[in-house]
Amino acid sequence: MQYARAFADTPVIVNAACPGLVATDFNGFAGDRTPEQGAAPGVCLATLPDDGPRGGPFDEDGAVPW
Repeated sequence: MQYARAFADTPVIVNAACPGLVATDFNGFAGDRTPEQGAAPGVCLATLPDDGPRGGPFDEDGAVPW
C-alpha cells in the first residue's frame, strides 16, 4: 500500500494479489488451488485499464476486505 501511495501521481498502478493456497513443490502440493488458479489474480491485475483500482488487495473474486 505504501508503493501505491508513492506512485499515486504517476501512471503506475500498484495492488497486491492474493493467489490463495496453491499446490506447488514449495508446500509439498498441500494447496487446494492449481498454479493456473493462483495466477488468475495477478493476470487480472496486470491487465487493468489505466483507470483501474489502486492500492488494494485482490483475489480472483475482486477486492479483499482489509
